[in-house]
Amino acid sequence: MDISEIIAGNVGTEAGIHIGKSDAPVKVISFVNVRCPFCREWHEKSRDVIGRYIDAGRIELIVKPFDKEKESLQRGNVFHHYLDYAAPEQTLEILDEIYARQDLWGALTLEEVGNFAQDEIGLSEQDNKEQAQKIIAEANAANIRLVPTVIIGEHIFDEHISPEELEKLILEEAGKE
Repeated sequence: MDISEIIAGNVGTEAGIHIGKSDAPVKVISFVNVRCPFCREWHEKSRDVIGRYIDAGRIELIVKPFDKEKESLQRGNVFHHYLDYAAPEQTLEILDEIYARQDLWGALTLEEVGNFAQDEIGLSEQDNKEQAQKIIAEANAANIRLVPTVIIGEHIFDEHISPEELEKLILEEAGKE
């Protein structure tokens, strides 16, 4: 990932699914598409560390479901519109399930993905259009093109980070407060 063109200062904390305390000292901002296998890798590798620091009130995870035009990610876009921004802790658990079952729904038609979200995971379509547009505009303003793109303070990275490196970045950022 070439992060040299990303303008992290153009990424805000308003849009997205906010998981954890809003006054947590560290914000972990994660642009993802749930169909992306690399986003699944990031989610699975980071889940324990992220969960532990959310539970301790040390971080707020801001998940930004990023609708992409790429054909292979269109199915993720469908799922994004079933995520409930108003129930963030439940949505984190639902993301666990969506990623765990990605191989089952990843090759379905767009209509079948919507049916899978409803029938297999028990989700209802949400009115996320305004949030989705804000996230796309924010990603464009920040030159974010690839998913996952994760930002912690001045650090920008993708799925190629170990849980140990992630924890070190969180602690480093918390030390700045």
